Amino acid sequence: MKNITIIGTGYVGLVTGVGLSEFGNKVICVDINQSKINDLNAGKVPIYEPGLLDLIRKNVNSERLFFSSDIASSIKESEVIIIAVGTPQSKNGSADLKYVFDALDSISENLNSYKVIVTKSTVPIGTGEKIITKLKKKYEDNIDFDYVSNPEFLREGSAVKDFLWPDRVIIGTNNEKALQIMRDIYRPLYINKNPIQRAAVETSEMIKYASNSFLALKISFINEIANLCESVGADVHDVAIAMGKDGRISDKFLHPGPGFGGSCFPKDLEALLSLSKEHSVTMETLQAAIKANRNQKERIGEKLDRLVSGGIKGKKIAILGLTFKANTDDVRESSTIDLIKFILNQGGFVNAYDPIANESMAKIFNDIHYFDNVYDAICEVDALVIMTEWNEFRALDLNRIKKSMRNNYVLDTRNILNMKELSEQGFVYDNIGRIKI
Repeated sequence: MKNITIIGTGYVGLVTGVGLSEFGNKVICVDINQSKINDLNAGKVPIYEPGLLDLIRKNVNSERLFFSSDIASSIKESEVIIIAVGTPQSKNGSADLKYVFDALDSISENLNSYKVIVTKSTVPIGTGEKIITKLKKKYEDNIDFDYVSNPEFLREGSAVKDFLWPDRVIIGTNNEKALQIMRDIYRPLYINKNPIQRAAVETSEMIKYASNSFLALKISFINEIANLCESVGADVHDVAIAMGKDGRISDKFLHPGPGFGGSCFPKDLEALLSLSKEHSVTMETLQAAIKANRNQKERIGEKLDRLVSGGIKGKKIAILGLTFKANTDDVRESSTIDLIKFILNQGGFVNAYDPIANESMAKIFNDIHYFDNVYDAICEVDALVIMTEWNEFRALDLNRIKKSMRNNYVLDTRNILNMKELSEQGFVYDNIGRIKI
């Protein structure tokens, strides 16, 4: 068991802290936001993530997990300090490292014994070297501290599972002592298997960006294939299944939709592109993925406008799903934001429903109508758009919906509705790259 401090109780910090405490370590999650710490100590979780609350309660009760705003004492009490603060996108597209270096200042001021300092935040390649250089001005490398890059690969909506049963754990370090300490922290993972991969610090940092960028490329590619399928009469569902059976490709992230969003892919692609420009390396595929994703979000509004007879102006549209994906309350960079803007700009009206994220989206749009029940949101609307693949949308009562709607237009951007049933009920519908029945 190791004593660990996690700096930052956002998405990555909280899931990491809970996961490491579940592995048997003593973990203190610290944050300068006292209100957030008070809520966590009161059992209120600031994010929606399946399974997270139960694990928090379990490990708090087992006295392995603690929440504090006292960063100084937490650092002094711990052997391992993990930086898990946000790295938002700056105006030029690069990652803003202000919070990372603020955390580093707190560590530097309270380094009372040998510590392993770990970066979990997504940081540009070369950040680790900057951190080591900064600490060396006051402390001696390999005696007072060692540095490790340990990037996260958590998918929102399945982050607990991803942490407890990871495909791989990257430990970027050149020091054997730090490596062994990190192996001890993750010991439960390699009792039966060993997903741990050692790398140089810079390589570790690159692995994170390369992984996210490649997944974004797959999404943009299948979206463009879906768009072409619509023009030539092919079915993207069958195309994706066949592609996925090729072991060189796999079926992961071959699901067409309204474009990717969230807190990671958009900013990570921009950060990697910014870094490539800084080093005068052209990355055509990365630029294409960003452009394709932007085009896909615009295309959804255009598809809706073409679908609805007479266009959107003056029409009432029900949007089901506000988050960028299911099983999260995160609306950051959600394609739904672009669609709502398009509808409002075209003179339409919006009824919105999401099982989790109404409040989150209301912080962005306070001039649309939010509903707590999916069928209330659909009542007397001209068109229905599914934007997020929540399970409850897969089993909608289409007969009830048909009777409730004023008009009969349906746009399914996630391809989750039964096309045969839509046709039988008399809906005028569209989707992404499917052959209509």
